[in-house]
Amino acid sequence: MSPPITIIGTGVSPDNLTARQMAIIGGADILVGGERLLAPFAHLKCRQRIIDKDLKGLGDFLEQQMAANAIVVLTSGDPLFFGIGAFLARRLGTENIRVMPNVSAVACAFARLGEPWQDVRVVSLHGRSHTGTMLRHLATGETVAVYTDPAHGPAWLADLLIRNGFSDLSLCVLEQLGTPLEKILRLTPETARQTVFSDLNLVVLKPDPSRQQQPDLFPGMPDDRFVHENGLITKAEIRAVSLSRLRLFDRAVFWDLGAGSGSVSIEAGQFITRGSIVAVEQHARRVGHIRENRRRFGIGNLTVVEARLPDGLAGLPDPDRVFIGGGGSNLAAIVQIAAQRLKPGGIIVINTVLIDTLTIARQTLLDLGFEIDMIQLQVNRATPMPFSHRFEAANPVWIITGSRPQ
Repeated sequence: MSPPITIIGTGVSPDNLTARQMAIIGGADILVGGERLLAPFAHLKCRQRIIDKDLKGLGDFLEQQMAANAIVVLTSGDPLFFGIGAFLARRLGTENIRVMPNVSAVACAFARLGEPWQDVRVVSLHGRSHTGTMLRHLATGETVAVYTDPAHGPAWLADLLIRNGFSDLSLCVLEQLGTPLEKILRLTPETARQTVFSDLNLVVLKPDPSRQQQPDLFPGMPDDRFVHENGLITKAEIRAVSLSRLRLFDRAVFWDLGAGSGSVSIEAGQFITRGSIVAVEQHARRVGHIRENRRRFGIGNLTVVEARLPDGLAGLPDPDRVFIGGGGSNLAAIVQIAAQRLKPGGIIVINTVLIDTLTIARQTLLDLGFEIDMIQLQVNRATPMPFSHRFEAANPVWIITGSRPQ
C-alpha cells in the first residue's frame, strides 16, 4: 500500500512529468503546491491548497488530512534537493511519504550550458544565510551554482560579490528555465548589480582561472598571513588553542570582542559557514584591517562593528560562543553583558597577559555561575644564530574558558 502523501518533483516544466506521475496527480483527493505549480492543474476537481510561508500550518494540515485522503504535493525540480521534501520527511515521517524526483534546476541549467557539473558546488540562498559557504568556495577557485530568492536575487548577489573582492568573476543568470520566457544572460557583477531579473532564476558563478586563489584556512595560520598593526594580533599558537577551547560549530553565532586584526574571526570562518561571525573593534585603522582580511580570505558571513566595548553589542544576535581578546578596564562589564546574552550551553574564552585581568576574568565568570578552566601557554620560538639556533620566549598568555551549563 502506498504512503498517504506523494511528493512529486515537476522538474522545470510540467512537460517533465511522466505519464505515471500525471496519473497520480489526476487521482489525488488533495493537491498541494505553489501557485505557479498548481496553475496547470486548475481544471482538476480535487481540493487544492497553496503552499505559503506558513510551513507549520502546512504540516498541521497534512497531518490532519493524510489518514482519509490521497494527497499529492507538487514541488519544483527534485523535492529532496534544496526542496520542501526534506521538511515534509522530518515533519510527517518517511513512512508517510513517497518521493518521485525529477530534473533539478541545476541539472537543467548545466544541460543548457552544455557543461558537466559533478564538481560544481551548489548553495541555496532561499530562506538561508549561506553566503559564507559560497564565498569560501569561490575563494578556492570553484564554480558555484546559487539558488536565489526574491530578497537575495542576482543583483543583490552581484553587489555582495563586488563588496567582497569578486568583481572579476563571470556571472550567468538562467531565467524562467523550462518556460517560453527562458533566457540565459552572461554578465559581469557590475552589470548584474544594475539589472532587473525575473524572480525565477538560478545563478552560476565562475572565478577567473587566472585569478590568484585566496589562501586556505587552517587553525594557527602564520601571523604574516594577516594584515595587522605592530604585532597587535593573537599569535598563531595562542589562536589555535583558543579556537579549540571555543568548540565552534557550523551554525553558531560567534562574537569576537576587541577583535584587533580579526585573525580569530577569520579562522573561525573555517568552522562557521552557515552561522554568523561578528568582530567588534574600536580603532578605525584596525577595523580597516579586519575588513581587508575578510576580503582576503573570503569570509562572507563576518560582520565588522566599529564600537568601544561594551557599546555596540545591543543590536547583535545572541551568541553561542564569545572570544574576548581585548577589553582593558571594561573587562568585567563586557563579560557580564556577554554572559547575559549567551545562549544556554555557550562558551566564553578570554585571553590575557595581565595578572589583574586574569583575576577579574576568573572571578566575574565564577560569580555568574560559569564552570571555568584556565591554562597558561608559554611559546618559545627558534631563532637562527651564526652556528645554530636559540629559543626566544614570547609573552606567557592565560586562556580562561567559561562554560555555561545547559
